[in-house]
Amino acid sequence: MITTTNPATGQPLASYEPMTPAAVEEAVHRGSIVAANWGRTALESRLEALTRLAALLRQRSPSLAGLITAEMGKPIAEAEGEIEKSAVTAEYYAAQAPAILADEPVDVGSARAWISYEPIGLVLAVMPWNFPVWQVLRFAVPTLAAGNGVLLKHSPNVTGAALALQQLFVDAGFSAGLVTTLVVDEADVPSTIEGLIADERIAAVTLTGSNRAGAAVGAAAGRAAKRSVLELGGSDAFVVLADADVEAAAAAAVRARFTNSGQSCVCAKRFIVEAAVADEFLDRFIAGVEALKLGDPADRAVTLGPLARDDLRTVLQRQVEESVAAGAKLVTGGSAVDGPGYYFEPTILTGTGPGMPAFDEETFGPVAAVAVAADVEEAVTLAGATQYGLGLSVWSRERGVEVARRITSGAAFVNAVVASDPRVPFGGTKNSGYGRELSVAGIREFTNTRTYWVA
Repeated sequence: MITTTNPATGQPLASYEPMTPAAVEEAVHRGSIVAANWGRTALESRLEALTRLAALLRQRSPSLAGLITAEMGKPIAEAEGEIEKSAVTAEYYAAQAPAILADEPVDVGSARAWISYEPIGLVLAVMPWNFPVWQVLRFAVPTLAAGNGVLLKHSPNVTGAALALQQLFVDAGFSAGLVTTLVVDEADVPSTIEGLIADERIAAVTLTGSNRAGAAVGAAAGRAAKRSVLELGGSDAFVVLADADVEAAAAAAVRARFTNSGQSCVCAKRFIVEAAVADEFLDRFIAGVEALKLGDPADRAVTLGPLARDDLRTVLQRQVEESVAAGAKLVTGGSAVDGPGYYFEPTILTGTGPGMPAFDEETFGPVAAVAVAADVEEAVTLAGATQYGLGLSVWSRERGVEVARRITSGAAFVNAVVASDPRVPFGGTKNSGYGRELSVAGIREFTNTRTYWVA
C-alpha cells in the first residue's frame, strides 16, 4: 500500500492500492485512444474546457488547498495561492492558444507554405510533491490545449492530490482517460517509467525532479528517440550589489528563500552580497528570518511549515553540519525541531563558498547560504560557481541587467524574486535541465512543428 503522511504531525493520512501492471496497461491503452480523439477536437472546444477548469479550480480551492497542506505541509495561504495561479494559467491559455497555435504563413514565392503546430498524442509526466497542483497544471494545461493527453505519475506522498486532479479534469468536462494518474508502488517506479517511455503509444515525456531521476528519464527518452523536457534541481543565486535598495532586497530575500519552507527549485539558495552593504543586508535579513513563525501550516498565522518528509530533514542537517565543519558560521537556526512533525529551524549560514555543501548542493529546505563578495567581479564569479542554472535574482539600481547577462541561468530577475508566470517561459540550463514550460514555448514543446508546402 502507498500511505500518505501529514508532515505536521507525522501521522498517516490515507492508504492507496498500487495499480497492477494490467491496470497501467489499460490506462495507456485508453489514454492513447482518448488523446487521439482529443487531438481531432476543435481548438475552440478544447479551450472552453480550460475555462471550465479555471472556474472549478477556484470553486474547489478550499478542499484542494487543504489537501496540499495536509499531504506536504505547505502553509494554507500559499496552498491557496497555488490553486489561484493554476486557474490563472488555464485562463491564459484559453485566451492565447488560438494565436499561439495558429498556422503561420511563409512567403516562399510560387507555392503556398505555412507552419502548423499539431498534437503528438499521449505525454507522460513525472511530477514532484512540492507544488502538487501547480507543477501538474503548468505542464498539463498547455499540453491539453495543444490537443494532447496526459499520463501522470505523481509523487507518492501527494497521491490524494494526484487523484483529486484526475477527477477535477473529468468534472470540468474533459474526457475520462485524457488525464490519468498512475498509482505505482515506489519500488516499481523506475522500471515502469522506463517501460512507458519505450512504449510507442507514449509520444514524449516531461519530468520535474532530481538530477538522478532526470538522468534516467533523459537517457530512456534518448534511447527511444522521443522528445523530453527536464526541469531539475536549482541552487539559485540572489546577488545584492553595493548600489541595491538593501531594505527591499533583504525583505525579498526572506520570501525568496523561505516560501514553501524553502522547498522549491527556484527558491534562492545562495545569497551573494557585495562587501559594502553586507553588514546592513545581514542585519535586515536575520531580523526577517527570525520573525518567521514556524508551526502548523493549517494556521493562517504560520509562515513556515514542516518539511514534507523526515528524510529531507536528515539531508538538510548533514548539509548544515558539514558546511559548518568546513568553515561556515551558523548565525541562526541549524537544527531539526524536537516533537511531532518534520520541522526544521529557519537557518542562516554565513562565510559560505565553493567546497561547502550549503553552497555547492541544492538545499531543499529553510537554509540560506550567505557569501560576501569583495566587488562585482567576485560576485559574478561566486554566482556562476555552480553546476545548476535555473534562476537568478540580481539587486541593483544601475547594473542589474549588465551583471545578469554574465551569469548563466534559465531566467534572470532584476530587483525581483525569481518566479514562474504563464506569460514567460520557465526552465533551466546546465544541470538544471532543458526544455521550457509555460508561455509560447511551453505549449509548442509537445507539438509537431509541421511544414506544409503546396505547389
